Amino acid sequence: MAAFPEQDASPSGRTDSGAAAGRRSGVPFVALTGGMGSGKSTACAALERLGAATISTDAVVHGLYGSAKVRDAVVARWGEEVAPGGVVDRGAIARHVFGAPAEREWLEGLLWPLVGERVWAFKLEQEAADPAPKAAVVETPLLFEAGMDGIYDATIAVIADEDVRRERAAARGHEAVDERAARQLSQDEKAQRATFVVRNDGTEADLEATLSSVLDKLGPVA
Repeated sequence: MAAFPEQDASPSGRTDSGAAAGRRSGVPFVALTGGMGSGKSTACAALERLGAATISTDAVVHGLYGSAKVRDAVVARWGEEVAPGGVVDRGAIARHVFGAPAEREWLEGLLWPLVGERVWAFKLEQEAADPAPKAAVVETPLLFEAGMDGIYDATIAVIADEDVRRERAAARGHEAVDERAARQLSQDEKAQRATFVVRNDGTEADLEATLSSVLDKLGPVA
């Protein structure tokens, strides 16, 4: 079972980063994370309905694969097979990087700085927005693994029963599910590091109600 089953949305008590320390002026800058199949995208959509602005790092990466810069780099690395007809095939790239740490590190070195630039631009856009959103939320699966949590005012970990997570991941056809999961921290570890922990074992309405409570706890950044 996942950590903190007794609470739907539980502050972790962390003070090294997040809402309790080093807060910056403007809209709360929040990271949303969780393991495969936990329901991060569902939670992200719920937060948007609740008045938050959201961005997905997976979506950013998808967009980057459409750029000539990234396409040309991966073709130079792995050959035309990863971009048939000039369009990057993410499945082909996955087959090159999973199980090959050096290849994965090269790809992350290419993509992560570009993703970081887009996420920071998103933050600034939301701080300048009128009316301001309740929060600027970034959905990022490898938040803690990449050591990126320190830049946020708060972090939210979405967790769910392990069997439910595996069924969801398999239903979406993720390649190399076990290997992807092995790269990530466990649910318990993510929950322990997060500012808020949100369970997603119930209905979407339950999830949305819990996330509404989280947004209320965040409030505006002073």
